[in-house]
Amino acid sequence: MTTRGVLYVHSAPRALCPHVEWAVAGVLGTRVSLDWIRQPAAPGTWRSEFSWQGQAGTASKLASALRGWHLLRFEVTAEPCATAEGERYSCTPDLGIYHAVTGIHGDILIPEDRLRAALQRAKQGETDLEAEIAKLLGKPWDDELEPFRYAGEGAPVRWLHQVV
Repeated sequence: MTTRGVLYVHSAPRALCPHVEWAVAGVLGTRVSLDWIRQPAAPGTWRSEFSWQGQAGTASKLASALRGWHLLRFEVTAEPCATAEGERYSCTPDLGIYHAVTGIHGDILIPEDRLRAALQRAKQGETDLEAEIAKLLGKPWDDELEPFRYAGEGAPVRWLHQVV
């Protein structure tokens, strides 16, 4: 079963850009050429977006191929399909990688065992419940990536049309 998704490279040093393309091509099994534009949120870095289609699990392979690269900020999303839930991966140099399962409407689905563990840690005084839930929802990653999500001048615009 195939799914589709988007790779958002929010910031990458220029020297890393061809390596990102090679890693993505290695996962997808086809030549990839990304359209790079300057990232105004981090002068000297570049950004790109790439829509992909592949087997369920492709998002995790893309995230694995890119994780741990110093100074690379990215997100990978995959839509749900008949055999798999959707996924979202976010990665920053400071926080590392975040993974969430997403439902058909894009909501983050948190497994029961992770919620129970968060409650237990809060009950034992190890952490604050609000902070723990924020981590489960990926808030620290969203906070760090938000300035990079805006492409700035010259970015491609994707128009979405509502059908009623």
